[in-house]
Amino acid sequence: MRKGCVDIITLGCSKNLVDSEKLMAQFRATGLEVRHDPEKVSAETVIINTCGFIGDAQEESVNMILECGELKKAGKIGRLYVMGCLSQKFHSELQQEIPEVDGWYGKFDWDRLVEKAGHEWNPAIANERMITTPSHYAYLKIAEGCSRGCAYCAIPLMTGPYRSRSQEDILDEAHRLVAKGVKEIQLIAQDLTFYGYDTARKSQIADLVKRLSDIQGIEWIRLHYGYPNDFPMDLLDVIRERDNVCRYMDLALQHISDPVLKRMKRHITAAETRDLLARIRETVPGIHLRTTLMTGFPGETEDDYSQLLDFVREQRFERMGAFAYCEVEGTYSALHYSDDVPDDIKQSRLSRLMRVQQDISEELNSAKVGQVLKTVIDRREGDWYIGRTEFDSPDVDPEVLIRADRELAAGQFLNVRITDSDVFDLYAEVLDKQPQSI
Repeated sequence: MRKGCVDIITLGCSKNLVDSEKLMAQFRATGLEVRHDPEKVSAETVIINTCGFIGDAQEESVNMILECGELKKAGKIGRLYVMGCLSQKFHSELQQEIPEVDGWYGKFDWDRLVEKAGHEWNPAIANERMITTPSHYAYLKIAEGCSRGCAYCAIPLMTGPYRSRSQEDILDEAHRLVAKGVKEIQLIAQDLTFYGYDTARKSQIADLVKRLSDIQGIEWIRLHYGYPNDFPMDLLDVIRERDNVCRYMDLALQHISDPVLKRMKRHITAAETRDLLARIRETVPGIHLRTTLMTGFPGETEDDYSQLLDFVREQRFERMGAFAYCEVEGTYSALHYSDDVPDDIKQSRLSRLMRVQQDISEELNSAKVGQVLKTVIDRREGDWYIGRTEFDSPDVDPEVLIRADRELAAGQFLNVRITDSDVFDLYAEVLDKQPQSI
């Protein structure tokens, strides 16, 4: 067991990762060694930051807790604490099942966790973080919670209603990140486009992004997790006009069939969805849209699913993910609908949908061959440098592979010419002459 050390394990989304990074900074300020590696858990204090979004994520979190519980019983770790979404929702049930855990904490009571671990919470460094991503990019969370009330989603049950952070607080954190060498900001929230509605009764996301883009040293700002209903159209002007705001929008649509959208409580129709997508592409030429779709929602018929397939073929999304519906305890759909689409049909529909998207992705990637694109280098793997364009978010989008025949550095921005492509990646060569701005 490693004395004077804290191991923090993060499961789930990038919003959880931000929470872990801030908690790590609190422990580091007390003089402790802090680590973030689930493969090397041996500390005096272990904290698991859990996810409770869907069944698979809940199972992963429970398995990690059980695994660490065994390490504790074997004397390989000391105190064991659990925090995050799963703990927020199910701690009463879990604490009876897993007595090895020394304390259960939710999403927003980190100060009690720090104090339980024998240290004092320091509000003066609340915006300090230990960056666990490559040092040139970081996630910046602008809000907590969600007020949309989608039928299938448990997020509001775990995090409560939407709560926007003040612009001053967000800007302060952004300046701190830039001072650490961060050049690319991944702006995140459960719903970016709702930002400001809870405080000003209107979206303020466009103004926030504009102010962030004015910060010297920020090369790229990328927008994640918008919502199609009541989309703030003034945000599109900022994306089009600001060179350091990526022409990229992650906009979860879930479905296109009107009956399914209504049962999902998405508060938007198929016609309104198509109109929004057309306006986005018209206002920001060249924008790359990422979306997420769902198969097998209660009541989804073959006709509903056929509409979804046709929609994907029609829209040709540059980036798309999908998942099969999973009933989550306490949600509106779990309480009011029968989970009536068999699992094998859900999975079959999911597979067919992703095959269609795979062909689209291959065609869109192929169309980039010959183009010159600004690219950031993330890392080196063997004989290749791995980078991303402004159209690619870390971990989920295509990467750019550049043969390592010259010295490049992680965090370096440069112009490359795309020479080849496949379904998932692009291949490129570095241009000998780079613009001054690069």
